[in-house]
Order: sequence, then structure tokens, then C-alpha cells
Amino acid sequence: MTRNCIGLVLSLSAGIALSATAVLAKNTQAPAPEIPSAAAPVVPAAVTPSYSRYNMEEMKKKYPHYPSLLQLDSALTKEDAKFTAPTPMTCAGCHPKQYEEWQNSMHSMSFQDPVYLGELNLAIKAVGKDIAKQCEGCHTPAAFLLGETEGEFDLGTLSPLAKAGVSCDVCHSIKAATHLDTPTGEPENGSYILSPNRKNEKGETKLTKYGPFPNYEGCGFGFHECVESPLHRTSEMCAGCHQVFHYKEHFPIEHTYAEWKKSIYSIKGVQCQDCHMVDIDTFKRSADTFTLPKRGEYRHYFNGANFVQYFLAELKAKKEGDEKMAANAKQKFDMAVERLQAAAELEIEPFYNAKGDLSKIRVRVHNKRAGHNLPTSLSNIRQMWLEVLITDSKGKVLLKSGFLDEKGELDPKTYNFNSDGMNIDMKFALDPWEVVSFSKHDTIPPKGYRDVYYTLINESKAKELKFSAKLRFRQASQAVVEKLLSNQPKGVDLEKIYGLTAVPAVPVVDMVVQEVTLKTKGAPEAVK
Repeated sequence: MTRNCIGLVLSLSAGIALSATAVLAKNTQAPAPEIPSAAAPVVPAAVTPSYSRYNMEEMKKKYPHYPSLLQLDSALTKEDAKFTAPTPMTCAGCHPKQYEEWQNSMHSMSFQDPVYLGELNLAIKAVGKDIAKQCEGCHTPAAFLLGETEGEFDLGTLSPLAKAGVSCDVCHSIKAATHLDTPTGEPENGSYILSPNRKNEKGETKLTKYGPFPNYEGCGFGFHECVESPLHRTSEMCAGCHQVFHYKEHFPIEHTYAEWKKSIYSIKGVQCQDCHMVDIDTFKRSADTFTLPKRGEYRHYFNGANFVQYFLAELKAKKEGDEKMAANAKQKFDMAVERLQAAAELEIEPFYNAKGDLSKIRVRVHNKRAGHNLPTSLSNIRQMWLEVLITDSKGKVLLKSGFLDEKGELDPKTYNFNSDGMNIDMKFALDPWEVVSFSKHDTIPPKGYRDVYYTLINESKAKELKFSAKLRFRQASQAVVEKLLSNQPKGVDLEKIYGLTAVPAVPVVDMVVQEVTLKTKGAPEAVK
């Protein structure tokens, strides 16, 4: 697939091999008699000991679907488990509003997302089919537990249940969490027990759904039983799948829950649901005042920063001629962009040297409203950076940083608030199945900030300078997206599904745009 830079930029505010030559000195004496010798012993080649903190075979005995830690209720077999695919005739029949909110959400697209599918396909090729278990246990849990994803991947042959990803029946079948019983003792890689139904004393199957509110007479309308679950009111409900650990070494590649757990949001009692299962205004209130939403304010949006998937969902709906579904996806897209633009703020401050000349400019980036680090998730893939331009009064460029080149890539000197992964040999690594540590981790904690300084040698005689800064975000670099979209598994035709004949330019959101005028002369002040 070729690349097409039709922009979607949203200005929304050997070692050297040495050949050794043996130099032999000429021997003028008679040669010594040759002494027969025994065959030289065979010395095995040096092997670097293979070490891991965790015994993979023991892990597989403990967790039947390892490296996924997801489990089916021990009282059920695959044949007994009755998961329900969400359709207008099932979940939507009684919960139409919640169903519509869930449609085109990241949960609904978790298994069909082509960015994810490209990563999954590459992981299987690199490591083997077993690694798919780790991914599928969180991206399509119900179908995974039923064994549907065990064979060769072919999107065209998968059931509606599998394609529904994290459906209604997944979250509402979570009976318990096993977060403290994981290899690391914290939530990771699908640490849940799912129980979609039970058998009563008569041997009859009764669908059972777990939710955050108390049971009441008539709950479930006779279709299923209702069970109040305190777990569903807490961040621990989300933690098992929003902590992605290395499949073998259990290094936290994605540590979103732990970021929240250590934050002021956790101390104040604001849970994941209070920001991601509400509309924009309620999200801002939760983040600004730590006021918890009322029962009627919760929504099934599960909205975050993954706006590219919403854009693709809109293309898909339009390709199918479904304008209502396209509008639904566009709403989710706009919501994601608005959340990003509400998440941070910039503070620009000049500093002057002993002579009174402008010498440094500090940009302080505040994580204003994200209850986890900014950015979060796969922070070695995400890109959040500062684009800075300094010009004099005549428009002459004095400093330029953070601009994309003609290939859609960032200048290597750009200040990027992200992580750099390393592999077991302590070399740079990008792929999740290789990253076992970070060599750099420079994301911004909740309600925290990071400072970036720009040093200026001002040769201009202008009395004022214009300083422009943008905090920009995209889900991945152009090269990464091109690689993933060009490595789709069987059954995925991007042209047929989305109308894509080329990889588009990765959309960029301007989270904050700020421009100030700075005096070139001022009172000397120590850098704070």
C-alpha cells in the first residue's frame, strides 16, 4: 500500500570483521619431530544464559490461556458459557440509549481496529500464535474464551460476537478480578473472571449480568438476572485490560491504572468511569472539582484520545451508506478531539541574562485534566510534542522546532513527551513484544507539569519577538501507521471496508495553541 499525504491535519486549535593474518618467523633450525596428538576436545560454543523472572511453563499451568490471564468461571465450561452478541434484538432491545453510545466506541471497535490488527499480525509473525492470546483476551474476550480465535485469523469467518470486541456482555459478565493474583501482584493482561450465566438447582441456564447499581424487582426484564457488583464502580474494573505487560517478562508497557492509582484523582475518589463514561462538560467538572457524576450522568462512550479509530469508523459507515452510523462516529471523533484540547495548558515565561538580554524561554506544559499520565497507554508509540517558532518583528525566523517534514516525520531534536523502549539487549525497541524496559520515560503525571527551555542567541535588533507554541498529539508516527496498515491479516481489505486506496497522513490534533510577544530586554532573573 502506498502512502498518500493528503493531509488530515486538524488545526483545531558491524562490527568490522577483521581478517587476522598469521605472520610466521622463518625457522633456520631443523624442524622438530612431529608428535602425534589425541583428537582435540570439542568445546561447546559459549551460550549466554537465558534468564527470566517468570517461569512460562508454570504460568501456563496456573492460567489456562496464558499469556492472557483471563479466565472463565470455573463452574462453567466453554459449552456451558452463553455469551450474547449485542444486536438491536438483544441488548439494544431494552437498552437502546446505552447501545447507541457503545456503537463506534473504542470498546466496540477493539477487535476490528486495523491499527490493532496490524500489530497483532506482526506480533504473530515475530513471536508465534501464542502471543495472540494476550491481545485477544482483552480485545475480544468472549469469543476468546469460547475458543473462536484459536485458529488462523480470518476476519471474514469470525462471528458477530468476536467482531463486537468488548461488548455489553463482556463487561457485564465480569464476576471478579484477580489483580492481586497475577505474576506481578497488580492488574495486568486481562486479570478477570467472566461468568455470563449460571445453572440453577433445576439445571436451567440463567443469564447473569453484573452492574454497578443495586438489584430491583424486574431488573433484566426476565431476559437475565441482575447482580450488584461494587467492582463495576471502581477503576479496578478497567485495570485488568488497561495495564499491558510484556508477555514474558511482565514489564509494564502500558501502565495507565498505576498512573491513576498514584495520582490525586485516586486520593480524591475520582474513578476512570467518572471521566471516560460521561460527556465533555461532566468530564471537565470531574477533573476540575473532583465532583463525582450522578447516576443519570453516566454514558457508555468510553471516550479517550484514540480519534483515528473514530475517523476510520466514519469512513466505514459512509462506505456502507449508513449516514446515521457515520454521524455517530463523527460525534465520537469530535468528543475525542475536544477531550484532548481540554487536557493540557501551556505557560510561557521569558528569562533575561545579567546584561538584560532575553536568553531563555520556558514552556511549562501542564497536565490539567487527564487522570493518568499525558500521554498514556503505549507511550513509546504515542507522540505529544511541542512545535515552536520564534520570529522577530520583520518575520525573520530565529528558532524553529517540532515541525513535520515532507514525509510526515518529526525532527529527531523535537521535544517529545513520550517513552523510549529497550529490548533485552538494552537496544532501542518499538514493538511491544520486544520492549522489556524504558530508557526514557518523560510523560506528564496527573495535575503535574514538565518544563522545556529554549535558549536564544538574539542577533536581531528588534525590541520584541513573537513566540508561538503548539502542543500537538497523534497516536503514532507516520512510519508506524504505514507499517501497521500495510500488514493486515487475512480477511481485512482496507479499500473494501474503509475505501482506503493509500495510507493517509496521520491526523494531528493541536491540543493547545499559544502565541505571545516577548521583550528582548528585561530585568535579569534567575531561572526558576
